[in-house]
Amino acid sequence: MQILDGKALAQKIEEKVSSGAKEFKSLTGRVPGLAVILVGHDPASQAYVGMKKKACDRAGFYSVTHEMPDDISQDAIIKTIEMMNQNPNIDGILIQLPLPSHIDTTKILEVVAPTKDVDGFHPYNVGRLTTGLDGFVPCTPLGVMELLAEYNIDVKGKNCCVVGASNIVGKPMASLLLNANATVEVCHIFTDDLKKTHARSRHYPRRCRSYQSD
Repeated sequence: MQILDGKALAQKIEEKVSSGAKEFKSLTGRVPGLAVILVGHDPASQAYVGMKKKACDRAGFYSVTHEMPDDISQDAIIKTIEMMNQNPNIDGILIQLPLPSHIDTTKILEVVAPTKDVDGFHPYNVGRLTTGLDGFVPCTPLGVMELLAEYNIDVKGKNCCVVGASNIVGKPMASLLLNANATVEVCHIFTDDLKKTHARSRHYPRRCRSYQSD
């Protein structure tokens, strides 16, 4: 059995990104900028945002986190996003999910400028992914594809089973596999006899943790 070392690949990619950030600064006179919106005090969300900030520091990025209370209005979040859309020093915007129940998550994600939607959640980028065009792609499924490529695992012609159909991981994972010419089955909570479906697929990237239900 071959072990795919994601940590080693992540380090390799981070070094490449760091080098790119230095080149970007030499060409533009500034470092790449990432802005994050964090609503509430969910421990998991706070931990994820903290890790993202540390990664930005290591890669030589400028990062800023807009921390907001649980009861903040949707309009206030939208105004902050619009401000970041217009900020020339911000190249990427992340909306840390989940958002409080009184916030329309779909509306918030649609406000982010597609050219700064580094999570790949805007319908524009979702559409480009589905049709095989370049655009931002959600990080977890893209990471799976990068890991497969690192170990020269070609999915072309393979039967792949994706467990989970969330907008964040499952669906984009299926699209990436289809774009790579794999035959894809997607399972979810309503799938009848999941074990049988798995048995039909010799290769199947498994869905990682997702904040959205399947």
